[in-house]
Amino acid sequence: MAPRGYTTEETGLINNFAVEPKMYVDGTKQFGFNEYAEKMNGRLAMIGFISLLAFEVLTKHGLLDWLGSL
Repeated sequence: MAPRGYTTEETGLINNFAVEPKMYVDGTKQFGFNEYAEKMNGRLAMIGFISLLAFEVLTKHGLLDWLGSL
């Protein structure tokens, strides 16, 4: 019997590599307003807002001022 957390090969040798967990994949297709899409949109919006604030602090100009000067 192998120690806990180990597996044995066909010949009885202990395999001390990590035991891989079983993967569960949700194969259902999701479209429209679902929880995953709403979380992703919220996270991307937060990243964009913080990036805009950082841009304004670093350039000392607002986005519209900077776009108007191009």
